[in-house]
Amino acid sequence: MLGLLLARGGLDVTVVEKHGDFLRDFRGDTIHPSTLEVMHELGLLDDLLKLPHTQAPRLHAEIGGRDVTLADFSRLPTRCRFIAFMPQWDFLDFIAREAQRLPNFHLVMPAQVDGLIEAEGRIAGLRATTPEGALTLRAALVVGADGRNSVLRQKAGLEVESFGSPSDVLWMKLSHQPGDPPYVMGHGGPRQDFVMVDRGDYWQCGYVVRKGSFADVKAGGLEAFRALVAAVSPLPASRMDEIAGWDDVQLLSVRIDRLKRWWRPGLICIGDAAHAMSPIGGFGVNLAIQDAVAAANILARPLKEGRLEARDLAAVEARRRFPTWATQKLQLMMRGNRRKRDATEKTRAGPPGFMRSIARWPVLAHLAGRLVGLGFRREHVRLP
Repeated sequence: MLGLLLARGGLDVTVVEKHGDFLRDFRGDTIHPSTLEVMHELGLLDDLLKLPHTQAPRLHAEIGGRDVTLADFSRLPTRCRFIAFMPQWDFLDFIAREAQRLPNFHLVMPAQVDGLIEAEGRIAGLRATTPEGALTLRAALVVGADGRNSVLRQKAGLEVESFGSPSDVLWMKLSHQPGDPPYVMGHGGPRQDFVMVDRGDYWQCGYVVRKGSFADVKAGGLEAFRALVAAVSPLPASRMDEIAGWDDVQLLSVRIDRLKRWWRPGLICIGDAAHAMSPIGGFGVNLAIQDAVAAANILARPLKEGRLEARDLAAVEARRRFPTWATQKLQLMMRGNRRKRDATEKTRAGPPGFMRSIARWPVLAHLAGRLVGLGFRREHVRLP
């Protein structure tokens, strides 16, 4: 997204992508109203929504045996009052195609970053390895947007502050059948251990376990795992037979962290490279998009005029630090009771307090919809 925005602003941009394609399963596939609004401002919304997707005007949870609306997007001041669930590879392919229409945008993939180039006390480019051989790129600015396991932030020596997480998520696919719950995304179980996303002909399902306990879960056997999932899933227990083996279960290691400082002269990190998010609320992708818009708004002119300074990079961090801090605080609150529990214990705590509050006062679902859908600070495209 940042590459597209800067290229639209007249800058020469190269995006270096580690993999040969964007096809990864069980990634963050939520496109929130704030991101859809950015696509509208770019004139790309109509074409984006032609791609296969499902729309969730509300998010649901099963609490005390009844369906509760957790977040309602129907009153948002945006063109799209829903979350779009779209495979992330489709979204990234779309952005890449639009960017590649511009002659000053270049996408190199696959390319593994090996190191940074330093000159006169600043980052001046990077080195990467491609199937064709070594690649050296010199640049006025290097942007680390390579995720929570960022190679660039590690090689730049940027210090990470971790807030931990008491849980991991085990993802799996279950078929979508007539008579299944009517919502596009929902949470279930006595402590909301189970999340399901409508992917059309199947459900993408996540089962929450204690941090680092996947090996213990596997040691208990596949049949016991199916029983654990069935106990919290609104789907029939027989559906769990579709989990044929452990290859059908993918571990997402959850963590929340952020850089103490996002930049060095000549380099800045954005998105998960600057602040790893929990999957709770699906904030990660959309916070990253907002980072990209803010970075483009602040950096495009000094880059174009050849006068980029450290204070410009600091301005991007200053602009995005509060929404990052506030979102992570919200996620820490949303994860509920922090006491560690074994993944197989029978006694479960109730849902987090904010869920119980929304169940008691449904009007709060609109407030939750605003926080989830728009975040704590919206960014608007200012480039031509």
